[in-house]
Amino acid sequence: MRVLVTGVAGFIGFHTAKRLCNDGHQVIGIDNLSSYYSVELKHARLAQLIECRDFHFQLLDVEDKQALLELFAEHAFDHVVHLAAQAGVRYSIDNPDVYAQSNLVGFLNVLEACRAQRPAHLVFASSSSVYGLNNRLPYATTDPVDQPVSFYAATKRANELMAHAYSHLYGIPTTGLRFFTVYGPWGRPDMAPFKFTDAILNGRAIDVYNDGAMSRDFTYIDDIVEGLVRLIPLPPTNGTGVRNKVYNIGFGSPVKLLQFIECIEEALGIPALKRFLPLQPGDVVDTWADTRELEDHVGFRPQVAVPVGVQSFVDWYRAYYHV
Repeated sequence: MRVLVTGVAGFIGFHTAKRLCNDGHQVIGIDNLSSYYSVELKHARLAQLIECRDFHFQLLDVEDKQALLELFAEHAFDHVVHLAAQAGVRYSIDNPDVYAQSNLVGFLNVLEACRAQRPAHLVFASSSSVYGLNNRLPYATTDPVDQPVSFYAATKRANELMAHAYSHLYGIPTTGLRFFTVYGPWGRPDMAPFKFTDAILNGRAIDVYNDGAMSRDFTYIDDIVEGLVRLIPLPPTNGTGVRNKVYNIGFGSPVKLLQFIECIEEALGIPALKRFLPLQPGDVVDTWADTRELEDHVGFRPQVAVPVGVQSFVDWYRAYYHV
């Protein structure tokens, strides 16, 4: 099986490509190596992947339509896993143009390339942030998602609608995955687990928003990848008329933010200095994934509890940064 993974130097892209290679698949990975966060970390991830015999990397931006079309024509991918995107809720408030180019134009280019070359399945990253002001918990894919509270969330919902349109018009099998607060080794420096760990180890106070009265459905990276790779060979059928589907992919059990911080403190053996702040623009108070539909479809339920996953992340952080 020949698979394209976009955003392959990113957190989820790296782990997905590594798993696919370990499973014996040929993986072509592309990335633009954006400087949104440490390019050194992205190169370190790529260094791990390049050791895999069946992995090939190409520096390519999904915003470059012609280069993308040429790549698809050259390799005739069996499946496409589209994970390239500009991430981050708060960054989108000050830099919306970046999100429009990467998440909207870039995704349109991927859809056009799939239209030209017809891979068996396009799996793409959406986000739990699409639920926005929806206050019904747990979040189900049947809930309304028409009230996003950040432009990032709006672009991800737009991706879902764009995929539906292309599935309807051209019969392209597409599946969107609404990721819920993914964490683990090689994680993003702009995410809370990384920021908290770095601050605690360096004696800085951590910012705790909404005075800590928040919860997240923290999901360990290995569980995310397990669900994703099981889904790749299972494109939506024509049973519903349109070959398009959206799933939640999360642990399925929210954890209070202060409890999560306690897990990091225990893993580090260091208490955190906390600076309590109000809720930030674009944030939601709670997230919780109803994951039963995906679990029934792929036969897998996430396994890694937060204390175990946090310890794994902290162990990686200490080893990577030699602290």
